[in-house]
Amino acid sequence: MADLNQLNQIVESLRPSMVETLSRLVGFPAVAPGEGGTGEAEKAAWLERFLLSLDLGELRRYDAPDDQVPDGYRPNLVLTIPGESEDRGRLAIVTHVDVVPEGNRGLWETDPFKAVVRDGRVYGRGSNDNGQELVASIYAAKALKEAALVPYRPVLLCFVADEETGSARGISHLLEEKIFRPDDLIVVPDGGTEQGDFIEVAEKGILWLQFRVRGRQVHASRPDLGLNACRVANSLATDLDRALHRAFPDVDGLFIPPLSTFEPTRRLANVTNVNTVPGEEVFSFDCRVLPSIALDEVLNVVRTVLKETESRTGAAVEVEVLQREDAAPPTPKEAPVVEALSAAIRAVYGIEPVLGGIGGGTCAAYFRAAGLPAVVWAQEADCAHRPNEYAVIDHLVAEAKVFASLMARA
Repeated sequence: MADLNQLNQIVESLRPSMVETLSRLVGFPAVAPGEGGTGEAEKAAWLERFLLSLDLGELRRYDAPDDQVPDGYRPNLVLTIPGESEDRGRLAIVTHVDVVPEGNRGLWETDPFKAVVRDGRVYGRGSNDNGQELVASIYAAKALKEAALVPYRPVLLCFVADEETGSARGISHLLEEKIFRPDDLIVVPDGGTEQGDFIEVAEKGILWLQFRVRGRQVHASRPDLGLNACRVANSLATDLDRALHRAFPDVDGLFIPPLSTFEPTRRLANVTNVNTVPGEEVFSFDCRVLPSIALDEVLNVVRTVLKETESRTGAAVEVEVLQREDAAPPTPKEAPVVEALSAAIRAVYGIEPVLGGIGGGTCAAYFRAAGLPAVVWAQEADCAHRPNEYAVIDHLVAEAKVFASLMARA
């Protein structure tokens, strides 16, 4: 069995190099074309050269075609590190290379794509999401090499594209390429807590719904001649909220919160002046639904409420499904990946991890939907996608220790 203290000491010695590597990665604005960027090609090219220089194993590329980017492809890198036995299921750690746009630069204290190291943090877009974990996985493997240790099982370090905009050219592409096997232990370190004590094993289903209410626009001094879409929309939103919560009161203690949630969120602008009764109103709901509830059942309740609203008010109401993600089967609590990761967390942090579910939205769901048990874990600050995003260096180093323990002992 590997000497964990020795591995931890080696990881600690690599701290400056880890910070330097993360800082370099922040300098590449790997934003998707649909969000105003040119993709991950430049960042992935640098990462490919860096990985080859470390000589950790066999590196392969799996490019996904995309005519929206200059190079015509979105790059995915998979590093395979041999283990003691090739008969054992592999440990796969899957991180993503792409980042979200910086948003309003006026809210940043520093250039979002020039890393700043201060107060034990690395500031910059993508430092937290997902650069911290990407770097931690690499240096965990480097620590094993420096300790002259062979991983207990083969290791796949996957660096994927397109996570922020749907994963069609990232994880889904790798699944189509049959990269993963049923007995692999799959860790997606793309979400967690400041304490590093939470392992996500399940996600709710997701429905993003947009409602369009059509009435009749008139001058506000003669509302009797029109049909106020704003008033109808207000009533409809309240009716939907009430009907959905009444229809689906189920509770599942695995999740935080333990209920399905049905939240009215975005509302588009209607008229620009006060003295006009709006003839059209558009608003949205974000629904996060427990796996025990079929999303079609939710839609049936929605359609019933819409018919009642049309009959009562005379307005025309349409619903559009902006996003639908049916809940994948949860990863069993006794799955080997859960047991192995839990043991590594205990060894590094000295704490007992909590297993639970979240509202949905991580790419682990793609693995679960494909019948591959996967977990989500990280120790990270809750600042992803925000201005002044940062990675805590102590978290980065601790994650590398957990990944090194996983590689050596899982």
